[in-house]
Amino acid sequence: MLIENERARYGRNILVPGFGEAGQERLKAARVLIVGMGGLGGPAAFYLAAAGVGTLGLMDSDIVELSNLQRQILHATPDIGRPKTESAAEVLAALNPHVHMERHVLRLTPENAHELMEHYDLVVEACDNFETKYLINDVCLDLRKPFATAGALAMSGQALFVAPGQSACLRCAVPAVPEGVPTTAQQGVLGTTPGILGAIEAQEAIRWLAGLWRPQPDGAGLLHWLDGDAMRLTTLRIPRRRQCRCAGAWSKA
Repeated sequence: MLIENERARYGRNILVPGFGEAGQERLKAARVLIVGMGGLGGPAAFYLAAAGVGTLGLMDSDIVELSNLQRQILHATPDIGRPKTESAAEVLAALNPHVHMERHVLRLTPENAHELMEHYDLVVEACDNFETKYLINDVCLDLRKPFATAGALAMSGQALFVAPGQSACLRCAVPAVPEGVPTTAQQGVLGTTPGILGAIEAQEAIRWLAGLWRPQPDGAGLLHWLDGDAMRLTTLRIPRRRQCRCAGAWSKA
């Protein structure tokens, strides 16, 4: 149940049609793991904490560097050299002391992914490499965990929300890890680009946790494509592939 201070803090959430106190109580009871405290994970974590998600798992093995500060909004100049999970937890606790933070100062690997992710209700993928994105996709399919995934480069990017057994997965859109894609270290990224996409990830996570998310009638995934140069956001339908790894989740839905 919400206490009076929480009703005041989350009053604008509670007023949203269909959300109400029941939606806020669902957020309060939820546990979300955010993998990556950088350009995508920062805004996602900020909005999830502000919205009142009860427990946030903050995962990152890196320290804050000067080059991060152009886009990674959880960190500031005095944080250079500190673990990202440390500065992130400090900022989020100041924003909302009702949120419990669990810090994981390590990289997600095939050896630890199942054990770490099974303790959370939902995962936000906010990584900078395709191998980890696909690892999260596959483990979430195994565990039947919903997850949000996104990627950004230069002034464009995309975001996808996956509910195993109810929507297409990342491998339905791109079956295998793509090769030859430049990194942000090679092609750069405008700081606001991951900011927009991280906020979309948070929006999708909140919709799911509050009970507002609904699957498409045909099980398609919705890929939100940002073209920051033309300032256009396009939603593409990703059909589920019958031979995809996620087919096993559909058979159990």
